[in-house]
Amino acid sequence: MSLAALTGCGSKTETPADTNTDNSAQTEAPATLSGSVSTNGSTSMEKVIGALSEQFMADNSGVTITYDPTGSGAGIEAASNGSADIGLASRALKDEEKAGGLTETIVALDGIAVIVNADSKVEDLTVEQIAKIFTGEITDWSEVGGDAGTISCIGREAGSGTRDGFESITGTKDACKLDQELTSTGSVIEAVAGNPNAIGYASLSAVEDKNTVKAVTVGGVACTEETVLDGSYAIQRPFVLVTKTGETLSPAAQAFFDYATSSAASQLIKAAGAVPVAK
Repeated sequence: MSLAALTGCGSKTETPADTNTDNSAQTEAPATLSGSVSTNGSTSMEKVIGALSEQFMADNSGVTITYDPTGSGAGIEAASNGSADIGLASRALKDEEKAGGLTETIVALDGIAVIVNADSKVEDLTVEQIAKIFTGEITDWSEVGGDAGTISCIGREAGSGTRDGFESITGTKDACKLDQELTSTGSVIEAVAGNPNAIGYASLSAVEDKNTVKAVTVGGVACTEETVLDGSYAIQRPFVLVTKTGETLSPAAQAFFDYATSSAASQLIKAAGAVPVAK
């Protein structure tokens, strides 16, 4: 974020209230909040945590939020050993992790749409078929109800959070055979739009208003905010804030946690490519 943005927003929260005492107390609270908040973990949550952190710091100029993209496992461990205020995980906590003193709070859901060319006859695929297509076991569209043609798999580059999520959910990690590895969701959408035999994947928010590609149903279920929220769409995972059970966060960390899990953060989460869960 730019210094100018921080300064502008910060000055707004620090303007003294000139109304009654109750309103004054509410207005002064953000200006007096200070300290640092350390987050650590999932690389897939980078855009979500970045958007939330940027806005929170703009609104609370005395707070600094750091993010260390170490991966979900390391983030969970950081929350456990106290080296981070809040751990970040793009998976649910295991029973043993919860029993070990950790609490998970789902901040968002990651819905990943499987896309084909807009003119493709293929409307629905199972998770198993998708896995076989991306690992090269199914190579022709005629094998899954489409016109004959060699399937071209388009995916993201190594290290992409969307790729990590897609491969984890479909069980294809380190096994995908891609014709193109692209560095942005927009590039994947463009490549699939321009190739009648292509298939790819992209975050739900990126394809909602596109007519150049088609999101297939997966096991008969469309990828929508509603189906991601109710769990019926298969290719999804939770974005989790991990904290130590029974331990009190610092005022700054608690305020950021409360903001991230509130409906006030929903539009930022959606803009970052995830599905907010707060009502």
